[in-house]
Amino acid sequence: MKFSEQKLEGVYLIEPEPYKDERGMLRRHFCQNEFADFGLMTKIKQTNISENKKMYTLRGFHFQYPPHDENKVISCVKGSIYNIVVDLRKESNTFMKWQSFDLTEENRLSIYVPQGCANAYLTLQDNTWILYYHSEFYAPGNEGSICYNDPLFKFHWPAVPKVISDKDLNIPDWPTK
Repeated sequence: MKFSEQKLEGVYLIEPEPYKDERGMLRRHFCQNEFADFGLMTKIKQTNISENKKMYTLRGFHFQYPPHDENKVISCVKGSIYNIVVDLRKESNTFMKWQSFDLTEENRLSIYVPQGCANAYLTLQDNTWILYYHSEFYAPGNEGSICYNDPLFKFHWPAVPKVISDKDLNIPDWPTK
């Protein structure tokens, strides 16, 4: 796997190095040793698959507060997404900045989202599936969120979301203090 640090501190784009032959392809998706070489999470406590039926489904922005904050690896295994990561770490040089990524089944890229960052995505095709690896268990009551159209961040989405949960739609604006 190739790890490329992005403009947000601690965020990595992960590109597989597949082995191809007449049978098809094999690609490594997680390797504890390779992640450790970059100081990234080496223990996975939970994995999830998000199956999204409709194009322009929006999920996020979500994160967990300490002591349950988590590292995540996000991959699109079917379809395509436009993914945004926001840095909420006050000590970071990229605090309150965001970066977008196109993750598709064709490009096979993954994104490493470190603790203290929020993540959201918009599906760009029907029947899009997302695979997540988490370094911590989900902790109800310790979750935080940012509204996808919060005016403070000025997020740019490639399309207007058509499917969004009431919970994600009704998040108050991020405090400016």
